[in-house]
Amino acid sequence: MMVRTIPSARAPSYRASGLRLLWLLAVVASVGVLLALSVAVGTRSVGWGDIMTALEGKVDSIDQAAVAARIPRTLLAGLAGAALGLAGAIMQGVTRNPLADPGILGVNLGASLAVVIGVVWFNIASANAYIWTAVLGAGVSAIFVYTIGSLGRGGATPLKLALAGVATSVAFSSLVLAVVLPRADIAGGIRSWQIGGVGGATFNAVSHVSPFLAAGFLLALMSAQKLNTLALGDELAAGLGERVELARAMAALSAILLCGATTAVCGPIGFVGLIVPHLCRLLVGVDHRWLLPFSALAGACLLLASDIVGRIIARPNELEVGIVTAFVGAPFFIWIVRRQRVRDL
Repeated sequence: MMVRTIPSARAPSYRASGLRLLWLLAVVASVGVLLALSVAVGTRSVGWGDIMTALEGKVDSIDQAAVAARIPRTLLAGLAGAALGLAGAIMQGVTRNPLADPGILGVNLGASLAVVIGVVWFNIASANAYIWTAVLGAGVSAIFVYTIGSLGRGGATPLKLALAGVATSVAFSSLVLAVVLPRADIAGGIRSWQIGGVGGATFNAVSHVSPFLAAGFLLALMSAQKLNTLALGDELAAGLGERVELARAMAALSAILLCGATTAVCGPIGFVGLIVPHLCRLLVGVDHRWLLPFSALAGACLLLASDIVGRIIARPNELEVGIVTAFVGAPFFIWIVRRQRVRDL
């Protein structure tokens, strides 16, 4: 007598979890490789001996000095990429908008405008003042864009939010120029900072921004299950016992902390938060408990790789990382917009 076995319902989930773990190992390994390359590769070629000597804190040659300067730059690129990738995933989850991104929704430019106003009108000078000002500007900008995008029939649709964000970004860019133009003494530095980059990184900057990013990372990871519930719709989430507005506010606060702190130190870097979550969903699905950590790791990979490419393709000069991510992200944004319009038709 033949006994027919019934396939376990858990088998697919086990296979999916195993595949996710393999992807996790691959992404972690990629981060490690890119960290090493970021220290080793630049406008000046160095040997592994110079790298090891510089890591020990000894600087006896120009090559070792170059390595010593790359170490904080590498750390900042990894942290900033992780923050922006995670913030993009959070924003897309909170708004249920595939076009959400700190740059596209005007959050980065809001933080940038706040910092510029603080420098020009209030003479802020400390690193903590920069970061708090940027976080405040990012929060005000996020609320403003969401309010404008929610007006009219249909509420905050993806296309309306994207249009409101782009319009706000253009307006804030013009305001930044208007504020900076009378101050020729600082105009050059602010314009360079607005491009977005990690070239001037120092251990002091990394140490000041790290607590803000750590708080943002913690809040984001605590919001993972809440975002899964919000994805079911506000009414169903409330029916399951979720406090919808509190959950949305908690997740949004994490994204604002991550965006504001990163912008204060690196300037407004665009498209990382748009590209990374979409690619990570292809690998691990829509479960935010997996998506958020993957977005952080993949964001670090993208910004580290962009920084390395920027050093190589423009030798003996460098391209700021914000320019490289724009070259990659702009076509990706156009593709997503066209795909979304097809779905809406």
